Parts: sequence; structure tokens; C-alpha cells
Amino acid sequence: MKVIVVGCTHAGTASVVNIKNKYEDSEVVVYEKNDNLSFLSCGIALNVGKVIDTTEKLFYNSPEGLQKLGVKTNMKHEVLDIDFVNKKITVKNLLTDEVFEDNYDKLVLTLGSWPIVPKFEGGSLENILLCKNYDHAKEIIKRSENAENVVVIGAGYIGVELAEAFEMQGKNTTLIDAEERIMAKYLDKEFTDIAETEFKSKGVNVVLGQKVQKFNGVGNKVSEVVTDKGEYKADLVVMCIGFAPNTKLVKGKLDTLPNGAIIIDEYMRTSETDVFAAGDCCVVRYNPANDTRYIPLATNAVRMGTLIGNNIVNPTLKYMGTQGTSGIKIYEQCIASTGLTEEVAKNTTNYNVDSVILTDNHRPEFMPDFEPATIKLVFDKDTRRVLGGQIISKLDLTQYMNTLSVVIQNNMTIEELAMTDFFFQPHFNKPWSLLNTVALQAL
Repeated sequence: MKVIVVGCTHAGTASVVNIKNKYEDSEVVVYEKNDNLSFLSCGIALNVGKVIDTTEKLFYNSPEGLQKLGVKTNMKHEVLDIDFVNKKITVKNLLTDEVFEDNYDKLVLTLGSWPIVPKFEGGSLENILLCKNYDHAKEIIKRSENAENVVVIGAGYIGVELAEAFEMQGKNTTLIDAEERIMAKYLDKEFTDIAETEFKSKGVNVVLGQKVQKFNGVGNKVSEVVTDKGEYKADLVVMCIGFAPNTKLVKGKLDTLPNGAIIIDEYMRTSETDVFAAGDCCVVRYNPANDTRYIPLATNAVRMGTLIGNNIVNPTLKYMGTQGTSGIKIYEQCIASTGLTEEVAKNTTNYNVDSVILTDNHRPEFMPDFEPATIKLVFDKDTRRVLGGQIISKLDLTQYMNTLSVVIQNNMTIEELAMTDFFFQPHFNKPWSLLNTVALQAL
């Protein structure tokens, strides 16, 4: 069996490793445009903020590591076309410009995503950067050394983490987003208010509800970001508007969503026989809403890539879907969420949405110290099913959202969550777990 893997970051690396582990005699060939693989872009802000001292620590595998497994890794090779009928691909060696064909028995598409970059006037000025891969990370760190005024456009997780990192490095930092709140897809207002207050207290200029119009420059270098409501000085701009599936290669050839995300079944199979896909180029089954959505997360990617390894020959292990569980630390605030926020649930589903929010100390008050935590539960009033949750505390209590993810995945009700058995030990918690307590409040 010959397997060709196109693209090799998280889903691709997981696919390759698991295919070779399960089918040792298979021939696995990788084609990757970059000269590296398995780069954890979620760590770029940690590198910018000098929490991590070298960018190279953000790799967890390498071409050499895959070669030791018997994988043929072709770096700096771009796949130009795919002939699904004859099971052939056309490839260009980016170092030599040689174009050649290769054939496969099974094809794995782990094409990833790419930052959304609207066409702004002045967008080609120097020091307007993206934040996705290893080369971007090095460029951001290099150019930020001499920058005084840094503007981050986009207040999702990557944008807010970068804004914090730049501020901690003493930069005059501005964070701009067209939404009225930061991290609006992941958290409700009660939580984003706290996060925004943290930024403002550190001197970050949080600019919300404004759309970028253009960039002004001095010479060939950016000097100002212009929105529909103001102008902001900038020696360096980092674009973090969002991501889109990198699927131009298969446009019109595979079933996709309108945004290009490849539609797959529960075994990672596409609409073409013997063609699998995983990671940021695909849809995911979103359990809280019981639908399919585009949710690019590294956790989804490695899980889906692993499933390809199990299903490449026979469909054996089903995809369980995702709750979109995620976490972030902003200064002293540890934040996590899973499933639907109240706002997203009301705007994108037909559920009869309700929610409760609770602030309580994480362990008994008779202990020497204790820390307050705020937890929110989102549920459907008709079915009583738990739809989502969020937590914030200066103590790391984010694992509660991993537990709640399992609750959502298994369609549990607020009654069941209220009475679920969790341990009690005064060092760690109260007789009623925070999850019990917030579910009891919902009752």
C-alpha cells in the first residue's frame, strides 16, 4: 500500500506516524511546501513574550524523525494538481523547479489553513506580518525588536496572546477588532469584560467595534493603521483576523462547505474513494449544536490525523466529534470554555437557550487560602441538555471545562450533572464540585 500525504503539520504528522505504526510495510510519502513540519503556532506568543527562549522548541517532530520511521519526506515540494480518477498527483520541487508525477493507492489531504488577509490599501507595506508558521514567528520576533508601536488586528486567541506578549516586552500595544468584544466566539460578555479590564489595566489600547480601512506608510514601511473611526500609530502590524481552509487544490473536485472546508464522514473519508482528509482543511462534527462547522484547532487536527491511521485500510474507529474546547491565560486570569456560549447558541441554533453563572471559592473557607472562580453553564430549557460552559479564575481551574466537554459529548442533562459523583478533598475543592454547584443553580 502506497500512501501519499499532502501537507504535514499537525494532522499530517499524526497521520504519518499512525499509518507507519499500524502498517509497517506501507510506503508513505510526504509532500510539504515548507522546509519544516509539526510547528506549534499556538506557542508563537510565548516565544514573543520570552516565556520560551527559542522558536525551535515549538517543533515536536522533524523530517528526520519521520524518515527514521521509514517515511519519505519531500520538503519544499508543492502539489500542483490531483487526478483522483487515475490516482496521480503533479508535484513541483520548489528548489529545482522540476515538475513530476507520483501515484498513490491512498491519498491523505492535510492541507491545513491559512490566515485570512483582506485586501487593504497599503497592505503591501513593510512590517505588516502574518502569524501562522515558523517563518512568521521568526519574522515577528526579529521586527518587533526595534518596534515601539505594535498593532495587532484581530482579538481571537492568537491576537490577544500576542497583544499580551508585546505589552510585556514594553511595546505600545493596540489591539483592534471589528467585534464589540474580544474573544467573542469563545466567551460570553461576563468573561470578556474581565479579560478586557486586564488588558486596559496594563496599558494596552483595546479598540473594539472598529473595522480596518487601510494602512499608511512612511517610505515603504507602515506607520499607521486607519479604521472607520480612528488612526493608530504602528511600526509593526500583525494580522490575526482568522483562518480559512487551504483547499484551492481540490476546489470543485471534492465536496466542500462554501468556505472550502472539505466534507468528511466519521471515518475521515472524503467524497472521493481512497481519499482521506483531516485537520484545518476539513469540517468537524460539532456536538453541542449537532451540526458540522469549521473549527480549526490543533486538538481536532491531531485526533483526526490519528483516526486516518486507524481507518486508512478499513473503517474501524469513528470520529466522536468535538466540543471546541479551548483555554487561554491572560496575565493572571486562567480562562477556558467548551461548547456553545450563550450568545452563539442563541444566534446559531434553535435551542431554547438558558444559562446560569456562579462565583464561588474553589475550596473551603476554613483553608489557609482560597481563590474565587466564576463558572457559567449554558443549557437547553426544553431537553435540559448541557450545551456549553466557561470558567475564569486566577487559579488554574481550566480542567473543569475538559470534564464539561465529556458531559456535552455524552448529551448529559443539568440534572445528571448536578448529581454526578466528584471527589471532595479540602486541599482541592468543596463537597459540591463547582460543576455540581452551577448545575444545581440551573435547577
